[in-house]
Amino acid sequence: MRTKVVNIVSFNNPFPPKYGGIIDVYYKVEALYKIGYQIHLHCFVKEIPTHYEELSKITASISFYLAEPKWNHFFSSLPLSIISRSNKDLVNNLITNDAPIIFESLKSTCLMNDYRLMKRFKVLRLHNIEQNYFEGIAKSESNLFKKLMFFIEVSKYKKYEFNVLNFQKVFTLSKYENSYIQEKYNNGIYIPVFHGNKEVVELSEFGSYSIFHGDLSTSDNRKVALFLIDVFKELPEYKLIIASGFGKDFILKTIGNCKHIEHIEIKDFSHLKYLLNNAHISISWSFQKSGTKLKLLNSLFNSRHNIVNEHIIDDPAVFPLCNRINSKNDLIDKVKELHNIPYTKDQYLLKKEILAQTFSDENNAKLIDSILNKISND
Repeated sequence: MRTKVVNIVSFNNPFPPKYGGIIDVYYKVEALYKIGYQIHLHCFVKEIPTHYEELSKITASISFYLAEPKWNHFFSSLPLSIISRSNKDLVNNLITNDAPIIFESLKSTCLMNDYRLMKRFKVLRLHNIEQNYFEGIAKSESNLFKKLMFFIEVSKYKKYEFNVLNFQKVFTLSKYENSYIQEKYNNGIYIPVFHGNKEVVELSEFGSYSIFHGDLSTSDNRKVALFLIDVFKELPEYKLIIASGFGKDFILKTIGNCKHIEHIEIKDFSHLKYLLNNAHISISWSFQKSGTKLKLLNSLFNSRHNIVNEHIIDDPAVFPLCNRINSKNDLIDKVKELHNIPYTKDQYLLKKEILAQTFSDENNAKLIDSILNKISND
């Protein structure tokens, strides 16, 4: 039997899995480990960690490399988020085996064209269409210097994106991104986000509040938080919880004396699931189009009623599980409506059926395995 080995190059440390892209990396590593893979994990980090026992349990080896932005990087033709991840030790470690390499996002691909890797099987896990992502956060950013820097990244990523052709396959996170990659490069395959949820939680008929959760270090999520605060200021009889690992001061300053709006700092994934379990309505919203979001999947697995807008969802499989609206007034009306509607056993069973088909971490790890097998045998 062939020994299953893979290299995974991550743009950041995947533990603890606290936010979108890193959650996908961590639970992908875990899922591949569970189906028998030996994983050599390579992580770019802002500082080298001294403790990584949780990662050691599911990997064969771990190597860390400093991601170091330098002043002269601003004059490079490469995006800053790519050239700052250019540690030469990465290639030296990758050539110690001949296993396939999965690069997590274009941010991790600075050295992919090194001559020593030219004959290797290389796969890209596309986390965003980067120029679209940076353009979205640039438009949401209020700081003029940051806005300029983001627009510069947009320009550089547009020129860099042709490197997608250098991968045997591109694993896309959403239907939207897969259509884009297929049309331009014809090497995409849709593999939904890895999320760590094992099963849909069976819940009682009513929860206690509405919830929005997201990484408030990103400008899009801050914009959404401001939007929802504005919405719930018109709904003083309904409680809103904004849950995030960051941004408490930003939220407290914005809500002022609104006692029915609260920020809760997320401690870990178990804490997030607890908050979702006790919510009656989970709101997943975005002002950037990027396909079905991880935050929505966490809500579908762990909460009751789900409200989304068009930018948060693009997989028709989960359309029946969501209340899809797009305006402030419709959102206000939908919160009022759902507040009095019980969550039913039939809704739970429908979620269980649909999510098990498309969003199983184990099944999607097996899909990756089948693709790596085919690449290796071609």
